[in-house]
Amino acid sequence: MLYVFLANGFEEIEALTVVDILRRLGIEVATVSNSSDECVTGSHGIVVKADMVFDEADCSKADGLILPGGLPGATNLQANEALCRALLKAHEGRKLVAAICAAPMVLGSLGILRGRRATCYPGMEAKLEGAIVTEQMAVTDGHIVTGRGPAAAAEFAFAVGRKFADGATLESVRAGMLFENC
Repeated sequence: MLYVFLANGFEEIEALTVVDILRRLGIEVATVSNSSDECVTGSHGIVVKADMVFDEADCSKADGLILPGGLPGATNLQANEALCRALLKAHEGRKLVAAICAAPMVLGSLGILRGRRATCYPGMEAKLEGAIVTEQMAVTDGHIVTGRGPAAAAEFAFAVGRKFADGATLESVRAGMLFENC
Protein backbone atom coordinates (compact mmCIF):
# COMPACT_ATOMS: atom_id res chain seq x y z
CA MET A 1 0.00 0.00 0.00
CA LEU A 2 1.22 3.45 -0.95
CA TYR A 3 -0.18 6.60 0.65
CA VAL A 4 -0.53 9.93 -1.15
CA PHE A 5 -1.01 12.69 1.42
CA LEU A 6 -3.36 15.56 0.62
CA ALA A 7 -3.22 18.84 2.54
CA ASN A 8 -5.23 21.94 1.78
CA GLY A 9 -3.46 23.77 -1.03
CA PHE A 10 -2.07 20.60 -2.69
CA GLU A 11 -1.27 20.68 -6.41
CA GLU A 12 -4.11 18.68 -7.95
CA ILE A 13 -2.29 17.43 -11.06
CA GLU A 14 0.61 16.14 -8.96
CA ALA A 15 -1.63 14.20 -6.60
CA LEU A 16 -4.28 12.85 -8.94
CA THR A 17 -1.97 11.98 -11.84
CA VAL A 18 0.16 9.96 -9.45
CA VAL A 19 -2.83 8.11 -8.00
CA ASP A 20 -4.26 7.46 -11.47
CA ILE A 21 -1.04 6.09 -12.97
CA LEU A 22 -0.17 3.97 -9.94
CA ARG A 23 -3.62 2.40 -9.95
CA ARG A 24 -3.34 1.72 -13.71
CA LEU A 25 -0.10 -0.10 -12.87
CA GLY A 26 -2.02 -2.30 -10.43
CA ILE A 27 -0.41 -0.75 -7.36
CA GLU A 28 -2.57 -0.32 -4.29
CA VAL A 29 -2.62 3.36 -3.40
CA ALA A 30 -4.81 5.42 -1.09
CA THR A 31 -5.22 9.15 -0.65
CA VAL A 32 -4.87 10.35 2.91
CA SER A 33 -6.16 13.67 4.20
CA ASN A 34 -3.52 15.48 6.22
CA SER A 35 -6.20 16.29 8.79
CA SER A 36 -9.38 14.86 10.32
CA ASP A 37 -11.49 16.20 7.42
CA GLU A 38 -11.76 13.79 4.49
CA CYS A 39 -12.46 16.63 2.04
CA VAL A 40 -9.32 18.48 0.98
CA THR A 41 -9.19 21.58 -1.23
CA GLY A 42 -6.43 21.81 -3.81
CA SER A 43 -4.51 24.94 -4.77
CA HIS A 44 -6.90 25.52 -7.70
CA GLY A 45 -10.09 25.07 -5.72
CA ILE A 46 -10.78 21.44 -6.61
CA VAL A 47 -12.18 19.57 -3.62
CA VAL A 48 -11.11 15.93 -3.35
CA LYS A 49 -12.56 13.39 -0.95
CA ALA A 50 -9.63 11.42 0.44
CA ASP A 51 -9.86 7.67 0.90
CA MET A 52 -9.09 8.13 4.59
CA VAL A 53 -8.17 10.74 7.18
CA PHE A 54 -4.71 10.91 8.69
CA ASP A 55 -5.54 9.04 11.92
CA GLU A 56 -6.85 6.08 9.90
CA ALA A 57 -3.59 5.63 7.98
CA ASP A 58 -1.10 3.12 9.38
CA CYS A 59 2.09 4.57 7.96
CA SER A 60 4.19 1.84 9.59
CA LYS A 61 2.54 -0.74 7.32
CA ALA A 62 2.75 1.35 4.14
CA ASP A 63 5.26 0.46 1.43
CA GLY A 64 5.74 4.13 0.62
CA LEU A 65 4.72 7.68 1.41
CA ILE A 66 4.14 10.24 -1.36
CA LEU A 67 3.85 14.01 -1.02
CA PRO A 68 2.34 16.13 -3.80
CA GLY A 69 3.48 19.74 -4.00
CA GLY A 70 1.60 22.97 -4.22
CA LEU A 71 1.55 25.84 -1.78
CA PRO A 72 0.43 26.04 0.88
CA GLY A 73 -0.08 22.27 0.56
CA ALA A 74 3.58 21.38 1.07
CA THR A 75 3.84 23.78 4.00
CA ASN A 76 0.75 22.19 5.56
CA LEU A 77 2.29 18.73 5.15
CA GLN A 78 5.51 19.94 6.77
CA ALA A 79 3.55 21.24 9.78
CA ASN A 80 2.16 17.75 10.49
CA GLU A 81 4.60 16.39 13.07
CA ALA A 82 3.15 12.87 12.95
CA LEU A 83 3.62 12.78 9.18
CA CYS A 84 7.20 14.01 9.55
CA ARG A 85 7.90 11.22 12.07
CA ALA A 86 6.37 8.69 9.64
CA LEU A 87 8.55 10.00 6.80
CA LEU A 88 11.68 9.61 8.94
CA LYS A 89 10.70 6.05 9.91
CA ALA A 90 9.98 5.14 6.29
CA HIS A 91 13.36 6.60 5.28
CA GLU A 92 15.16 4.70 8.04
CA GLY A 93 13.43 1.50 6.89
CA ARG A 94 14.40 2.22 3.26
CA LYS A 95 10.76 2.33 2.21
CA LEU A 96 9.73 4.60 -0.66
CA VAL A 97 9.71 8.28 0.22
CA ALA A 98 8.59 10.48 -2.67
CA ALA A 99 7.82 14.18 -3.12
CA ILE A 100 7.21 16.49 -6.06
CA CYS A 101 7.33 20.23 -6.77
CA ALA A 102 7.47 22.18 -3.47
CA ALA A 103 7.09 19.05 -1.31
CA PRO A 104 10.76 17.94 -1.47
CA MET A 105 11.30 20.82 0.98
CA VAL A 106 9.64 18.61 3.61
CA LEU A 107 12.21 15.88 2.96
CA GLY A 108 15.01 18.47 2.95
CA SER A 109 13.96 19.87 6.33
CA LEU A 110 14.07 16.36 7.80
CA GLY A 111 17.58 15.65 6.47
CA ILE A 112 16.29 12.88 4.21
CA LEU A 113 17.87 14.41 1.10
CA ARG A 114 21.34 14.95 2.56
CA GLY A 115 23.86 13.63 0.02
CA ARG A 116 21.09 12.48 -2.34
CA ARG A 117 20.27 13.58 -5.87
CA ALA A 118 16.94 15.40 -5.90
CA THR A 119 14.86 17.88 -7.87
CA CYS A 120 12.14 20.38 -7.02
CA TYR A 121 10.18 23.33 -8.34
CA PRO A 122 12.50 26.14 -9.50
CA GLY A 123 13.22 28.55 -6.65
CA MET A 124 12.83 25.90 -3.93
CA GLU A 125 16.37 24.50 -4.26
CA ALA A 126 17.68 26.11 -1.04
CA LYS A 127 15.09 24.14 0.94
CA LEU A 128 16.57 20.80 -0.18
CA GLU A 129 19.09 20.88 2.64
CA GLY A 130 22.22 18.92 1.75
CA ALA A 131 20.85 17.57 -1.54
CA ILE A 132 22.66 17.34 -4.85
CA VAL A 133 20.09 19.35 -6.80
CA THR A 134 19.36 18.53 -10.45
CA GLU A 135 16.94 19.99 -12.97
CA GLN A 136 15.65 16.59 -14.15
CA MET A 137 11.90 16.10 -14.28
CA ALA A 138 12.04 13.05 -11.98
CA VAL A 139 14.97 11.77 -9.95
CA THR A 140 15.35 8.42 -8.24
CA ASP A 141 18.13 8.00 -5.67
CA GLY A 142 17.74 4.69 -3.89
CA HIS A 143 14.36 4.61 -2.16
CA ILE A 144 13.80 8.36 -2.66
CA VAL A 145 11.95 9.78 -5.68
CA THR A 146 11.54 13.51 -6.32
CA GLY A 147 9.81 15.40 -9.11
CA ARG A 148 10.22 18.90 -10.50
CA GLY A 149 6.66 20.19 -10.85
CA PRO A 150 3.26 19.88 -12.54
CA ALA A 151 4.70 18.97 -15.96
CA ALA A 152 6.66 16.16 -14.30
CA ALA A 153 3.63 14.53 -12.65
CA ALA A 154 3.45 11.57 -15.05
CA GLU A 155 7.21 10.92 -15.12
CA PHE A 156 7.27 11.17 -11.33
CA ALA A 157 4.41 8.66 -11.12
CA PHE A 158 6.19 6.24 -13.46
CA ALA A 159 9.41 6.64 -11.44
CA VAL A 160 7.48 5.64 -8.32
CA GLY A 161 5.79 2.85 -10.28
CA ARG A 162 9.17 1.39 -11.29
CA LYS A 163 9.68 0.51 -7.64
CA PHE A 164 6.60 -1.72 -7.55
CA ALA A 165 5.61 -2.81 -11.09
CA ASP A 166 7.46 -4.95 -13.61
CA GLY A 167 8.87 -3.53 -16.84
CA ALA A 168 6.25 -5.09 -19.10
CA THR A 169 3.41 -3.59 -17.08
CA LEU A 170 5.12 -0.20 -17.05
CA GLU A 171 5.59 -0.24 -20.83
CA SER A 172 2.05 -1.44 -21.44
CA VAL A 173 0.54 1.34 -19.32
CA ARG A 174 2.86 3.96 -20.84
CA ALA A 175 1.85 2.84 -24.35
CA GLY A 176 -1.84 2.72 -23.44
CA MET A 177 -1.60 6.28 -22.17
CA LEU A 178 0.31 7.32 -25.34
CA PHE A 179 3.55 7.99 -23.45
CA GLU A 180 5.55 5.53 -25.59
CA ASN A 181 7.10 8.35 -27.63
CA CYS A 182 7.75 10.71 -24.71
